[in-house]
Order: sequence, then C-alpha cells, then structure tokens
Amino acid sequence: MTQSANLSDRTSQNGLVMITGAAGGLGKAFAVECASRGWNLFLTDLRAEPLDVLSASLRATYGVDVLTRACDLTDPTGRAELFKHLQDNRLAFWSLINVAGLDFEGRFHDCTRQQIRTILRLNLEGTLEMTHAMLELRDPLAPLHIINVASLAAFYPMPLKATYAASKRFLLDFSLAMREELRPLGVTVTALCPAGLPTTSECIRAIEAQGLMGQLTTQDTGSVAALTLDAALKGKALVIPGLINQTLWFFGQLIPPQWIARLVSSRWQTAHQKRRTPAWSPNPLIG
Repeated sequence: MTQSANLSDRTSQNGLVMITGAAGGLGKAFAVECASRGWNLFLTDLRAEPLDVLSASLRATYGVDVLTRACDLTDPTGRAELFKHLQDNRLAFWSLINVAGLDFEGRFHDCTRQQIRTILRLNLEGTLEMTHAMLELRDPLAPLHIINVASLAAFYPMPLKATYAASKRFLLDFSLAMREELRPLGVTVTALCPAGLPTTSECIRAIEAQGLMGQLTTQDTGSVAALTLDAALKGKALVIPGLINQTLWFFGQLIPPQWIARLVSSRWQTAHQKRRTPAWSPNPLIG
C-alpha cells in the first residue's frame, strides 16, 4: 500500500480512475495513458511489487496521485476487503477500467475444474462486483465512465478457447445492457473488443503461432488504450481497434455461427500445435 491519509483526502476531492489488472500489459498501457492526461489513479492487481514500481514511475513522470492495493479479484473475501478499504478512505471515482482477465487455451476436458472456476471468478465475478462497487463509490459531481475489456472472441464460438470466449461474450452483453440501464444516471459503459495484444510473452507466442493473420490483427497496447479512452469519454458503446478486426467482425455477423466454430477450430488447432507451450497461464491475457 502506498498512500497516506492526506493523499486519500486530496484524491477523494478530485476523483480517481480505478484500473484492475493494472500491472499487466494492457492495464499498464491504460495507467500510463491516464496519467499522461493528468488523471489521478487507483491501481489494483494480484501482486503489490509491480504495482509499487508502476505507481512510483507514474508519480515521478506525470506528477499525478497514484494509490495502489494488491487484491486477488478471484477471491470474494479479497474483493470485500478491497471495497471496504475504498469506502473507509472515502475515495470517489469517475471512471472504472476493468482490464483483469484470464485465458485458458486448450481442450475443455483437459482443463481442471479449478482452472475453470478461476476464469469465471476473475472474468465475470470480479468484473461485475467491481462495477457494482464503483456505482456506489462514484464521484457524485462527475459522470461515471466504465470500460470493460471484452475481446473480439466475444463475437464467435471459439473451440480451444470456449470458456474464455463465452466469458467475454457475457461481458459484452452485460456492458451493452448496463449502458442502457445506467444512461439515466449519467453513466456510460464502453466495451473494448481487441484481437491479439502483445501484453505478455505467452500472448506474443500465441500471436506468432497464428502467422500472418496474427500479425495483421495485433494492435499496439498504447494506441488501443488511447483510442478506448477517447471513445469512452464520447460515450461510445463499442470499440474494435483496427480496420482488419472491424472487417472480420462485420463479415463474421453474416456467417452462421456453427460455420465459424468449425473455421476457428481448424485455425486454432494448427496454431495451438505450433506453440508447444503449456496451455494454462496464471497471468492476465487480454484480447
């Protein structure tokens, strides 16, 4: 933890941006982009050490206030402790960026039940409870902007990524529904649906295994963060970065989902065999 009482009082007056999964590649890109715009931050991730390094760098570079707290968002007790901490310190938020998420690539029956639970607890439970908490902790003097990181995978049934893709579809539908439900309260909800992002070494190997298509659909994390923030401030519902990804999305709406599942299965089977790496990664994997 890296804040003091007077810092807590000061930031509660100015309002904060909450970023989950802040120590990962996309979360860090959002943190840097927000700090470069002069916005004060609250960062959370699984481990404290990378948060401390990131927060110190952001303070020194951009002169913003940065609060941090490590939290395992898959743990209901950990989430409750985090929310109590925010309430006890009277922190107020004008934006929430839900980045934290996990992927499991491989056959569903090779996945353990613990792995399945972990994906659902982070991608779904963690995101929904954080959103609910921010509605209670919102800055009453400012509109609340929520960004949920879904995925281009949210639009397709995806063999070998079935649980992940389904969880992202849930987040996409949830975001669109909440956007309308919360509109009268001055809340905007934006769903980010990127394709591949080079956020971790595991992500980079997955992109390389897809060959040319992987390279063409991959976007720079910094550019994605900037694009998404601009879209959220304008109240846009959906962000799909990259013209090629937007084209894939458009034509994907015209093809029967069972055909897409078969095409995706063929592609991912080939890419998965090329990787020759463990299918399960405990690190955030976005896109």
